[in-house]
Amino acid sequence: MSEAVLSRRFLVRRPGLVLSGLVLAAVLIAAFAPTLFTSQDPLTGIPSERLQGPSLSHLFGTDETGRDGYARVVHGAGLSLRATVLAVLVAFAAGSALGLLAGFRGGWLDSVVMRIVDVLQAVPSILLSLALVTALGFGTTNVAIAVGVAHLASFARLMRAEVLRVRSGVFVEAARASGVRWGGVLGRHVLPNALGPVLVLATVTVGIAVLEVSALSFLGFGATPPTPEWGALVASGRNFLATAWWMTTFPGLTVAAVVLAANRVSRALDGERS
Repeated sequence: MSEAVLSRRFLVRRPGLVLSGLVLAAVLIAAFAPTLFTSQDPLTGIPSERLQGPSLSHLFGTDETGRDGYARVVHGAGLSLRATVLAVLVAFAAGSALGLLAGFRGGWLDSVVMRIVDVLQAVPSILLSLALVTALGFGTTNVAIAVGVAHLASFARLMRAEVLRVRSGVFVEAARASGVRWGGVLGRHVLPNALGPVLVLATVTVGIAVLEVSALSFLGFGATPPTPEWGALVASGRNFLATAWWMTTFPGLTVAAVVLAANRVSRALDGERS
């Protein structure tokens, strides 16, 4: 049976995974080329069209100044996605480096790193992010860094566990016995074999980061108005829930869809790895 037929059967049997992939693909395209989805200006409103409900001309309705809700959600994808990617990169890079050093070197370095990890994991990530962004200051970049630092402990602990598992393998001992230096063993044997589960954790963290970045933006720590950002869009509609429910509903559903799609894709990747 050809690979094309097998691939089609795989996708047909997993409609949720296909839908999740399409959602994430649409968000990625909207982040880099929002004009493919809408020609409306997200910052300019028409006062005579303020607070209009969803229609063919305004799919997500309009806000209190007449700005198109759909255009603001589409253009907000770029800012929200960049913050999410930066947060995951900070957590992945810093956490993996700490876990790699702790698991490979051991001794006092392992003890110090693990105590720091214990302290970070003792505090809920959203509270730690809130404390960090208060210290760093407002702005989307600071929000992303705060969320990333709040999650680096999970990456450090997982990387350390994987390094300890791989380090005891026969192929690592054989490489050392053949005269390969510790740096070569680390880069050529330990890191590639320990990286798989950490990459899966990174995909899981994407969904969590989207949620936490949006939550901090909702609280006012992200981009300043009128910049469209998903969390800020939800916050801006709080005062109009009784008369303009669409202002909060559609940005909120967008965040929920991205989080669920990222989690579904991460489960699929974890299943493939195992």
